Amino acid sequence: MNYKFVNRALYFPEEKVLVIADLHIGYEEALRNQGIMLPASQFRDTLEGLKRVFEKIGKVKELIVLGDLKHEFGVISEQEWGEVGKVLDYFKENSEKVVVIRGNHDSMLEPILKRKGMAILDYYVKEDCCFIHGHKLYSECLDKKIKKVILGHRHPAVIISDEYKTEKYKCFLVGKWKKKEIVILPSFFPFVEGHDVLSFGDNFLFIEEKYLKKFDVYVVGDEVYKFGKLGGLI
Repeated sequence: MNYKFVNRALYFPEEKVLVIADLHIGYEEALRNQGIMLPASQFRDTLEGLKRVFEKIGKVKELIVLGDLKHEFGVISEQEWGEVGKVLDYFKENSEKVVVIRGNHDSMLEPILKRKGMAILDYYVKEDCCFIHGHKLYSECLDKKIKKVILGHRHPAVIISDEYKTEKYKCFLVGKWKKKEIVILPSFFPFVEGHDVLSFGDNFLFIEEKYLKKFDVYVVGDEVYKFGKLGGLI
């Protein structure tokens, strides 16, 4: 299975499989409950981002959501009840099959999925690929037949600076670990760029820093640009 980057998503053209991670629907309401006001644009911006992806690739055979479809941990907010359902309907309109993987924010996602006749998985194996959220590593992903592990969870981003300004960009990370190719997706979440990968050190998922420094960085802008090795950006 060979892939390419399409905006903030990963696409396997031959199999027509699209992979996205970390939409965090409901983020605005969670912040409003904390007294932090944001414009109610997340759902619109998320749909616009998804539409741009489907305009490039067309409808797909399979869409895999790598967890954290919703944001609130222990409850389902009013925003999540409505907007998660609408996003799932949109997925179904554009894909023959939708696979939802459990993220650490998805403990209360199942009631919404049941309304849509859908289930949730801890991990998903397709051919030689293992798809996980990334907050846990499952032994099935370490099987010899698995050549690629695809995950999200940490919302990778890089900070790029010159003498005038500093900007943060979402990015993909691709590298080798335990003889497997690891692909870490940026969040599809539109509001926050993510976490600076250079600040993680040995606390980056299950991948030690000495391996992570050898990962290739692909920065998401108007296109997706290869920026070389992560260690070269330090």
